[in-house]
Amino acid sequence: MVQRFDVGTRLSEMAVHNGVCYLAGQVAGDATQDIAGQTRQVLAAIDALLARAGTDKGKLLMCQIVLPDLADFPAMNAVWEAWLPAGHAPPRATISAKLAKPEWKVEMIVTAAL
Repeated sequence: MVQRFDVGTRLSEMAVHNGVCYLAGQVAGDATQDIAGQTRQVLAAIDALLARAGTDKGKLLMCQIVLPDLADFPAMNAVWEAWLPAGHAPPRATISAKLAKPEWKVEMIVTAAL
């Protein structure tokens, strides 16, 4: 059985299947903030969605990060590393690409075990 959360016409924010939680790309709600502020917002959204599924950031299986500007990489990493539980760093990829809105500075896509 596939369980979907916050289903819209284009996407669901999250799907759970066979013990794995898949999140849609998460972006900042307040895109006026700098990269650190937007990263904190994205990570808070990830925390909230994972909690709804009954899991948490200690069970991340994979993270994909999209940054339009790789100059933001060090500041994003500082927030990421402060958020991540020690010893639980998942496999991760960071790419540079344009996002759907030019004011967005980071998007993260994660999967986690339940």
